[in-house]
Amino acid sequence: MLLLVVFCGFLFFYGLGSFGLVGADEPRYAQIAREMLERSDWITPTLQGKPWLEKPVLYYWQAMLSFRVAGVSDQTARLPAAFDATLLIAIIYLFLRRFRPGSELDGALITASCTAMVIFAHAAATDMPLAACFSIALLAWYAWHDTSRKIYLAASYFALALGTLAKGPVAPALAAVIILLFVAVKRDWQAIRRTLWIPGILLYLTVMLPWYIAVQLRNPEFFRFFILEHNLARFSQNVYHHHQPFWFYLPVFLLAMMPWTIVLILAVAERARLIWSEGKQAFSSPEDSWPLFLFLWMLVPVLFFSASQSKLPGYILPAVPAGALLVAEYLAVRRSDAPTSDHKRLSFLFAAAHGILCGLLIFAAFSAASIAMNHHLLWGTATYIAAAIGAVLALGIAAALLPRAGLGLLDRVTLFAVVVSVAAVIRFAAPVIDATQSARPIAESIQAFSHEPVPIALYHVNRVQEYGLEFYLNRPTQKYEDGNIPTEAHVVVAAQGTQSQVAQLVAGRRVSYLTSIRPQKLDLYWVGK
Repeated sequence: MLLLVVFCGFLFFYGLGSFGLVGADEPRYAQIAREMLERSDWITPTLQGKPWLEKPVLYYWQAMLSFRVAGVSDQTARLPAAFDATLLIAIIYLFLRRFRPGSELDGALITASCTAMVIFAHAAATDMPLAACFSIALLAWYAWHDTSRKIYLAASYFALALGTLAKGPVAPALAAVIILLFVAVKRDWQAIRRTLWIPGILLYLTVMLPWYIAVQLRNPEFFRFFILEHNLARFSQNVYHHHQPFWFYLPVFLLAMMPWTIVLILAVAERARLIWSEGKQAFSSPEDSWPLFLFLWMLVPVLFFSASQSKLPGYILPAVPAGALLVAEYLAVRRSDAPTSDHKRLSFLFAAAHGILCGLLIFAAFSAASIAMNHHLLWGTATYIAAAIGAVLALGIAAALLPRAGLGLLDRVTLFAVVVSVAAVIRFAAPVIDATQSARPIAESIQAFSHEPVPIALYHVNRVQEYGLEFYLNRPTQKYEDGNIPTEAHVVVAAQGTQSQVAQLVAGRRVSYLTSIRPQKLDLYWVGK
């Protein structure tokens, strides 16, 4: 338990504020939570005073509590995701200790160290709350299916209700598909009738429904906007320009599972081989139920969102814990098998492949600063050093896995690679990410010139910087392009080299250059009355 606490503390909480909020979603969600807290309104999410009904309320509630306890900051805006990830790892540990004893530590550590888990635990977004609630709900359902204890089924319904508050109907919909497929393969049709437990359904509705009713009563457009546009239309049409090819999530998921990708591929291949050779017998024994359940849990979200016309990497985060637990189950079985000559040949290939993968992860971590600065990998002294570090560690990891005891060392050497990678990103890449992709340095420059809350205008500035400035300065911005030019003296954040255009738009008013934010190709000007 101490090891898990230390490991999760480092992977999920270390460096939460090392770079400012990035992208459009992080600062927008954080600002919504701040406005709700300032109004003491736990019902209607608003952005700059206007209802913002794209997402349900769970993240906002968590961020409001975080802000109230620790103050408003980018770090506290990310605390909910870090907390949810830690809670999920704790539940996984307790579940495995009860139902798959001997694999609890492996399962918890492997899940915590997946690349997607670490990244989204550092994000002020709704993805981790959904993934945590959804995963806990499925674990609780399987515990009920294994024991018939209604307390587990009640916990499943409760977690699904929180998942519905995290991101909407996708949580119960995906869970229903996974459970239906599982009972269909097992031919356990009575499980469906027993799952539809009236007290559990009432518990689900009691937890989930009050907010949905309240927000609909206050905002009659909620149903149309949230359900029809941001769920059905987002799935069936490329409304928000997030179109990707059907196979998009295959490489995304393999990257999300780093550095356990090779082991996952072997685990899936082993499961496919058993199905091919044994047919229906591969699902008959109780020991096969757990890997089958994990396989369906992993597969359904990936296939479901692959069919969607709108695709973002975070959508398949709920599949990552299943992949990690499948890896843990595969390793537990392999460690108990007696070694053969085929196993030894496979072990050599596996050690080499896994070592290379860990080396690539470390190389990517040390190269992240260069990629963030130049938007592509730029070969130079720092990159060669990163490549050398990755190669040396890859050889060391591969060598450690070659002896007969190598499989027992797999967790340790892989976690070492993960820790080194996370430390490298926080130490070297975080300052560059902050300088190039966050509005925090822009806001700090504005505050250095004026401690008073002067109006802020924008000219040819993207929405990432717009939402970021509105969070860090806690006031709305106005866009010159929309004809919104403040009449009072104000600061203009504009694309580099546009001073003459700004001067034309405010003809007759003095425009003074203040400073440049060169990494983001922006200039700051002061426009007098």
